[in-house]
Amino acid sequence: MNEKQLEPEAIQAAALAGDLRITLASLRRRMREQATTTDLTGSQLMVISHLESFGPATVTALARAQGVRPQSVGANVAALESAGLISGTADPDDGRQTLWSITPEASESFAMTRAIREDWLARAIDAKLTPAEQSTLAAAVTLLHKIVEP
Repeated sequence: MNEKQLEPEAIQAAALAGDLRITLASLRRRMREQATTTDLTGSQLMVISHLESFGPATVTALARAQGVRPQSVGANVAALESAGLISGTADPDDGRQTLWSITPEASESFAMTRAIREDWLARAIDAKLTPAEQSTLAAAVTLLHKIVEP
């Protein structure tokens, strides 16, 4: 067998990966259509998401978490602060640094947006999938968790 030939399982996995990528992109687009709170960039949303998930952080910590340079995060932090979505306080461990946090108003707004999107998705699942299909989807979600976990 030629080394360049792929096993049937590898071909199937590659096709499944392509289908999954396209489907997840469509799902994400449909969910974004349900509720839009702001015109944030993907990088800005990553900063907000990190602050919501892990609490206050410095620009350096945010950059490390995203795998980018602190200068890149600094521009996003400045834009988010100007929009009133995050606020900074002096780092108690190092007064030269600023700890950034999501504002309560922004946290409430993003929570509402997530609730709207999840409600839409729950209604779509209930309306379009049979109970058996919903069980299959639940099993698929478990498998997706397995793929993304380190």
